[in-house]
Amino acid sequence: MAKAKDKQAPVDGDEDAIEGEGAPAKKKPPLKMLIIAGVGALVVLGGGGGAAFVFLAPKPAVEGAEAEKAKAEKSEKKGKGKDGDAPASPAVIRPGPDGVVFYTMPDIVVNMQTPEGKATFLKLRLTLELPDNAVATELDPNLPRLQDMFQTFLRELRPEDLSGSQGSYQLRMEILRRVNLVISPAKVNAVLIEEMLIN
Repeated sequence: MAKAKDKQAPVDGDEDAIEGEGAPAKKKPPLKMLIIAGVGALVVLGGGGGAAFVFLAPKPAVEGAEAEKAKAEKSEKKGKGKDGDAPASPAVIRPGPDGVVFYTMPDIVVNMQTPEGKATFLKLRLTLELPDNAVATELDPNLPRLQDMFQTFLRELRPEDLSGSQGSYQLRMEILRRVNLVISPAKVNAVLIEEMLIN
């Protein structure tokens, strides 16, 4: 009898119930879950937008103007000498005996050629003996040219070219000739090697 009951024709509203018996029923997400997901999305998007506003917003014009002014003052101080009217020299200039002036250039470091291909470095500290202070003012603007010339010339030397007093003498004479070519018509009296290290 129970079997006969099960096989009876469905009533009009029971069609969905019978179809649902074989297939799993579709559940709708509860309203609470939808609200929580929506709030979470708003929090994430709001946080991202707030971070973008804080980090990507342009700085106020007042801060930018003040920063530019401070930067200009700093570079002005850097480029001025003791009395504030002449640019400071990257070299050390000091008076010598008999009216000569000693002009110590920034250290020069170059990679030298070696037959074995081993990395060898030459470090030079040169002082130029000048007849007067006017030649020092001629050297300052030409310092980048001088440093370029030193790099080009010294890279072609080998450690054996500098060995002994003869090597040092030839190095001084060659540097003197090249410096005088760069600053012509001004002239340097002599080139003094204060330090020469080959590593």
